[in-house]
Amino acid sequence: MPASPMDLFSGIVPFVTTAEARSFRTAAKQLGVTTSAISKAIAKLEDELGVRLLHRTARNVTLTTEGHEFFERCRSAATEIRTARDTAASARDAPGGLLRVSMPARIGRKVLALLPRLLGKHPQLSVQAILTDRFVLLSDENIDVAVRVGHFDDSRYVLAHRLRSSRWITAASRSYLASAGEPASPDALARHECLRFIMQSGRPQDWHYRVKGTQVSAPVAGRLTADDGEALVAAAIEGLGLVYAPDFMIEQELASGQLVEVLRPYALSGPALSVLCPPGRNRSANVRAFVRLMREAMRR
Repeated sequence: MPASPMDLFSGIVPFVTTAEARSFRTAAKQLGVTTSAISKAIAKLEDELGVRLLHRTARNVTLTTEGHEFFERCRSAATEIRTARDTAASARDAPGGLLRVSMPARIGRKVLALLPRLLGKHPQLSVQAILTDRFVLLSDENIDVAVRVGHFDDSRYVLAHRLRSSRWITAASRSYLASAGEPASPDALARHECLRFIMQSGRPQDWHYRVKGTQVSAPVAGRLTADDGEALVAAAIEGLGLVYAPDFMIEQELASGQLVEVLRPYALSGPALSVLCPPGRNRSANVRAFVRLMREAMRR
C-alpha cells in the first residue's frame, strides 16, 4: 500500500539529519528524540520507498548510492523546514534549546568567558561551541550561527551583524627583534622568519602592505606554518618569528608587551569580523542573544 504524502514526509527530517551527522545518536540529540525513534522513522521511510538509504555499522552510518541521490534532493527541503521552524520559534521572547556556534578558537576564548552570564540569563538555552579556524559550511554541520573573519558573498548565509573592522598587524616578541633586528620595510621580511597561516585552500596566506600608495605582496618565508592562528601567535610570543594577523587577534598580547608591532606605516585595513547564519535564523531569539553576547565580547 503506497504511503500517504504525510507519512512519507515525516521521515525526511530524521533521514537528512542522520545523513549529515552520520550517526543515529547525534541526529537524535539534535532533534530532541530517542535514537530508536530516529531508526524507526528511517526504516519506515526505506520500506515505503522500497530502497535502502543507509549502510548501518556499529560505529556510524553512511549513504547508499540511492540514499545519496535521495539526500541531495531532500536536503533543501529539510533546510526550508528548519528555517520555517526557526522563524516560528523567533516569536518567543526567551532563547531556548540548543544553539550550535562555530567561531575561530581565538575569538571563542573571549566568548566562552561570557557564556556563564548568557546561560544564567536564559536557563532553557544550551550552547555547543565548535572552535576552529577551519571554514565550516553551516548547512553541512547544522550550525545555527558562526563568527567569520573576512568578506562573504554567498547566498547560503545571512549577515546577522557586522561586529567590527580591523587592521593587519605584523608583530614579534622583543627577544626575536633583539636577535634578528626589526624589519624597516616589507622587503626586509625576506630575511626574517615569518610564521604563516595556512588557508582553507592549503596555501600559505600572503602578507600585504601599502608601499607608496600601492598594495604589494611581501616576500615572506619561514620554517613554521599552521592552520591555527592562535598557535602562530603563541609561537611568536616564544620568539620563533614574526606573525601577521588582524588586530583583534593579538590586541591583548600587544597591550601586555608580549608582542611588539613592526611595519605600522605600511599596514593595510584588515578583514571584518561578522556573525553569519543560514537564511531565516537571523530572526531567531537564540541568534539575537548570541549577537548581543558577541557585541559585548568585542567591547572587552
